[in-house]
Amino acid sequence: MADRLYLRYSTDKQTNLRQKHALASYLNANAPAYENPATSSRMHPLKRPGFLQLLDEAAVGDVVRLADAARLFRSVQDVLDVRDVLRRRGLHLRIAAGAWAGMDLTSEDPMTKLFVTMLAGVLEFQRDMISENTRDGVAAARAEGKTLGRPARLNQKQVDDIANAFEFDGVAVKALARQYDVDPKVIRRSLDSAGVRKGPAAGDELPENPSQTRESQQQTAAADPIAVVDIPGLVAEHLADVADDAVREALQNGRTIRRGQGYLVRTAAPVSVHAAMVEHSAPVLMASPAGRKAHRLHSNRVTSARAS
Repeated sequence: MADRLYLRYSTDKQTNLRQKHALASYLNANAPAYENPATSSRMHPLKRPGFLQLLDEAAVGDVVRLADAARLFRSVQDVLDVRDVLRRRGLHLRIAAGAWAGMDLTSEDPMTKLFVTMLAGVLEFQRDMISENTRDGVAAARAEGKTLGRPARLNQKQVDDIANAFEFDGVAVKALARQYDVDPKVIRRSLDSAGVRKGPAAGDELPENPSQTRESQQQTAAADPIAVVDIPGLVAEHLADVADDAVREALQNGRTIRRGQGYLVRTAAPVSVHAAMVEHSAPVLMASPAGRKAHRLHSNRVTSARAS
């Protein structure tokens, strides 16, 4: 059994000195520390790289230690999700300071469950109060005429010139983006705000002929059949926030199956989507023994699906 420390602070103007002070005895004993610097509590704990690395390297019986509960979760759902994952993996969770110091928050006894529920409610209340105060501050600033948010890439004269060039001169969106050295989506937003973009813009791709689209879809289905693959839970956790919409949708539609302390997600998707899952998850999984094992198992299943 080993101690594993998790540290997080929200902005680059903050530090982890207070957390290190609370966990000093474990740091002095060379317990491994996993950090998520400048990471907002709005990011779900199971999507934070530092915490995911901790889960990858932890063994059954290890203890996850926090300086305070808010470093890991800020809502009822966060607490329930993290607790569920830690229990499935046979890990323990302890907080160094506060009313819950010394308790194993993954314990199943009734008193611990009560305290965990209370903790989750208090943390969510704190976050809601912070959000409410922030909204009040923003409203007050706007009432004083202050401009909030990121500065606009284009001033009003440039927006007017872009609208005229697009509407009367037929200049394409991409050409305007090159001219003003901005992303094409900035040009599209400017045109939409000016009310001059009513359909696919010049330079945008036009929709295909419906019959050609159906034929293309039939050819694609024949070349890329649907396959059912059991995805290891560790792989699924790493794929939950990838930028590939097809991968995320396939996982969301999958069925979770418990296997002892672990689980898998039975997913039906085109073979190309399964192959994309292997590619997306490989870089992170190969960093730990547990990850490499999960990657090898998943890759072999996808290879078998391709062959059949």
